Amino acid sequence: SVTSLSPSLQVFLLAGRKRKRSKTANYLISSDPTNLSRGGENFIGKLRSNLLGNRFTVFDNGQNPQRGGGGDVGSLRQELAAVVYETNVLGFRGPRRMTVIIPGMNSDNERVPIRPRNASDGLLVRWQNKTLESLIELHNKPPIWNEDSGSYTLNFQGRVTQASVKNFQIVHADDPDYIVLQFGRVAEDAFTLDYRYPLCALQAFAIALSSFDGKLACE
Repeated sequence: SVTSLSPSLQVFLLAGRKRKRSKTANYLISSDPTNLSRGGENFIGKLRSNLLGNRFTVFDNGQNPQRGGGGDVGSLRQELAAVVYETNVLGFRGPRRMTVIIPGMNSDNERVPIRPRNASDGLLVRWQNKTLESLIELHNKPPIWNEDSGSYTLNFQGRVTQASVKNFQIVHADDPDYIVLQFGRVAEDAFTLDYRYPLCALQAFAIALSSFDGKLACE
């Protein structure tokens, strides 16, 4: 069973709010659950999708270069991650397939800054063009069909207790046993999220958040 921390040891980390009247899915992420506005001092980033809802980009709280952010390069927003859900044109209702692209790490184990000045230089475009220098490409670990339960399953070491299409583990192709991130359901409205190097809390939270949004032709 999942072990719960006592209330005295629980620490609030992040909250996400979906923006209304937005053409695409757009979530603001804050470290303050009472103020999730872009202008809030605890606003730390956002998650934005394409029109189909099958490709997402995670940004920090830097300036948008298209909105007067052309001055100091260091003030421009960084792209921290991109998530691609494979389009399922055949309608097969199997497990989702995900690709996660994140900036690589330099020799000092610091994240390589990705600050595109236009849409043609972002993580998704680099990935599409196979320009993967200074990037890390991750994938979800394929679940195994379990005849007894009649469902696809993964070994979450007890951290996930209920079946859900949103349950997933993220790994690198060179080391599929090193779980970079895992996310899954433990109750009707409760999920656990575990992550480790090279991800940070914002990257992990936003990747998990992307799994909640509706995706045309992906499931």
